[in-house]
Amino acid sequence: MIEETESWRRIGTPVRGGIVLVSDHASNRVADGIELGITQAQLDDHIGWDIGVGAVADRMARRHRIAAHLGNVSRLVIDLHREEDHPRLIPQESDGVLIPGNIGADREGRLKRFYRPYHDAMEEWLEDAAPSLIVSLHSFTPAMASDPGKERPWQVGLLYNEQGEAAAHAMRLFREYGLTVGDNEPYSGKQLNATMNRHGEAHGRPYLAIEVRNDLISNEREQARWADMIADVAKRTVELLKL
Repeated sequence: MIEETESWRRIGTPVRGGIVLVSDHASNRVADGIELGITQAQLDDHIGWDIGVGAVADRMARRHRIAAHLGNVSRLVIDLHREEDHPRLIPQESDGVLIPGNIGADREGRLKRFYRPYHDAMEEWLEDAAPSLIVSLHSFTPAMASDPGKERPWQVGLLYNEQGEAAAHAMRLFREYGLTVGDNEPYSGKQLNATMNRHGEAHGRPYLAIEVRNDLISNEREQARWADMIADVAKRTVELLKL
């Protein structure tokens, strides 16, 4: 089953008490009536979305019955993974690229059109699903264009704020796959954890905030492999949380 609105897209039906997936930056779509003033190539790059995560989420929903609630608008239109009052909610620049269409943008209009419908629908969906675990899926670029000399060595990272138990289990399980795993890398969940702070920690829902390096999920074969790995780690984490 696929449902779609202007602000969100869903794949699959949650198994009540099971695992679900959310992904704020799964799309680089620019909605009608909004002009960002950048090229399609820039929109297709990591500044426009989290490369690869939509395809991974689709495979997890179809192959592993892990239903997904996905953002359906580019992070450059509005960043669904920020608080409403965050200064970069509607970015005027990203990794050295000026976003001229966001200068003087209608902040309240975009909140009403995209941000609030996305989060309100997610909360209702999670209430109905009562999940044992939320997988919050993101990807990151191997190096920022604005800081090209600083390579990011991690293949996958786990982010967390106050809830660290599930992340600790998942880090160990990913290392069992032979991966280089970041502990609150490449970003710290202490500073950047808006969606899981709101929908996970505020409700006592266990979660895994997973960041995969985007060059590792850039083709169908690797997307399928990572979908299987993430599903396996998530399922094993649920069992470990019960102990």
